[in-house]
Amino acid sequence: MNTMEMIRVNNLNKSFGNLQVLKDINLTVKEREVVVLVGASGSGKSTLLRCLNFLELKNSGHIIIDGERIEQNTHDLNTIRKKIGMVFQHFNLFPHMTVLQNIIEAPTHVKRKSKQQAVSEGKVLLGKVGLGDKLHVYPSTLSGGQQQRVAIARALAMNPKVMLFDEPTSALDPELVGEVLGTIKELAKEGMTMVIVTHEMGFAREVADWVIYMHEGRIVEAGTPKEVFDYPQELRTQAFLSSVL
Repeated sequence: MNTMEMIRVNNLNKSFGNLQVLKDINLTVKEREVVVLVGASGSGKSTLLRCLNFLELKNSGHIIIDGERIEQNTHDLNTIRKKIGMVFQHFNLFPHMTVLQNIIEAPTHVKRKSKQQAVSEGKVLLGKVGLGDKLHVYPSTLSGGQQQRVAIARALAMNPKVMLFDEPTSALDPELVGEVLGTIKELAKEGMTMVIVTHEMGFAREVADWVIYMHEGRIVEAGTPKEVFDYPQELRTQAFLSSVL
């Protein structure tokens, strides 16, 4: 298996005013790996994800994407973001566009693909997430789970090298969670490199190559799902897992 590093984070720090949200984060994600971040709300998971996509800019440390150290003063961050797909808690679909129009918007405007190519690829992606029959409907007619699957297809339409998921099921009704997690599991089987923030521990156990437990802005423990869930070494990890499992 190819084990090229896709993401490396060295001594990453991020503060909002006087509040330090990330403290000396070190992290490596190799190609085709699925890394799942767990921890209580406010532990820094979502901020770390947003730093990886440069939606939040670090205070210090280094972020290396696909072998290239990215700095906000030397790189066009919009170009870098084309490599990194991101799916948020809330779907952020354009309500005035059909499902297919949502999918082809970025490929045609940002990547300058022909409309014909973007439509052809968009139809394939919507089939892949189980929504091939919803091309011409508007987002408001879809369930939350369906809208989130459209959001995943929209991110995939940019052919990203990495996918980031920030609690992709937390805004969904419980009965809709499974369909979104199923879509992400399929991506994992296909070898998509992913970093996922989730509160769904069963899903984390099933899909992750590595689980990282964060607390108060630090990585407290990291290991395989079996190591972290079955044999946690740190007291903080043990306390967290006993409260959620």
